[in-house]
Amino acid sequence: MAMLRSTATRSLLRSLAAKPTSSAPIRQQFRSQLCTLSARTQAAKPLAPKTLALTRWASTTAKGDQKPMDAINERTESELGKQKLEAHPELVSSTSSTHAIHSELGAAAGERGHNEDDTDMMGGVKGEMKTIRETFSLESVPREAYYVGMAGVLPYMATSLATFYCAWDMNYAAETGSGFLLSGKTAELALHVIEPLQVGYGAVIISFLGAIHWGLEFAGYGGYHGYRRYFIGVFSTALAWPTLLLPVEYALISQFLVFNYLYYSDARACKRGWTPQWYGVYRFVLTFIVGSAIVLSLVGRGQIAHLMGETGGPTAKIKQLREAQVEQLEEEEDARRKFLASSDEDEDEEEGGDEDEE
Repeated sequence: MAMLRSTATRSLLRSLAAKPTSSAPIRQQFRSQLCTLSARTQAAKPLAPKTLALTRWASTTAKGDQKPMDAINERTESELGKQKLEAHPELVSSTSSTHAIHSELGAAAGERGHNEDDTDMMGGVKGEMKTIRETFSLESVPREAYYVGMAGVLPYMATSLATFYCAWDMNYAAETGSGFLLSGKTAELALHVIEPLQVGYGAVIISFLGAIHWGLEFAGYGGYHGYRRYFIGVFSTALAWPTLLLPVEYALISQFLVFNYLYYSDARACKRGWTPQWYGVYRFVLTFIVGSAIVLSLVGRGQIAHLMGETGGPTAKIKQLREAQVEQLEEEEDARRKFLASSDEDEDEEEGGDEDEE
């Protein structure tokens, strides 16, 4: 349509420049031609696409009954003149007449453009910060669940901070010869006490998160789904407790993966309507805190891998205990054999003495 209008306009300008067709002003005639062309293209049936050459031929040729495409349709012009434009003040607002930079008010808009660009540059950052603030505010979460949930992750965060501090104190003692608050051996002993506490508490949290789905199934929240929802609780417990038999580093990494898997499962359950709508955001915040605590513990332990004695976890301790028991049995067997050998020697000596007397 734009190509058709531009071609007709150029043809009209050439014809007007050569010989005016009426005594009316050129501007009025030009405007009338454009209105007629627009009305014809809107009122008539849709035109087939034409090339530029065909458009020029149609607009400049008048053979027989064929009329130029830029001819004035007086009937259409009179009908358009009788129409009255309707006012719609409800559609007018403070921004409905705003012009772009490249419009007829480009100069004034361009002066304001620099300030708007500066504002838009910070608009994205402010929007992201607002999203993060609204996410962590948990406004839709019930206050009881919010307070109890945050209190539940405090022990996990406390063990993580204690692990990081003991690791720092051990490094400080290795460099200076004495610890800052604790000696190197005391910090290592405290670290061995903290290890099972953190791993065991993580297994408890994972089991609790799985049990929530059992409670939702009992209550029939979002309908009854049977084994599909029971499986979430069983699977999380089955993954949590075997981590107690792994070395500490592997146990923490395994629990980190399980926490993220449970968040994925809870997010899907929330999307399906199996949980309240606020539960997905609530689980995201708690998983973020617990995951950060695990990463902090792993970073602290990675700094003292060359200083701390290798414990190997509960499995290695059981193996060491069995090896110690075998060694103890061998020592007892050797002692028993030595005792029997010495008893036989004493009996032989007594028998030899009796023979000499005879």
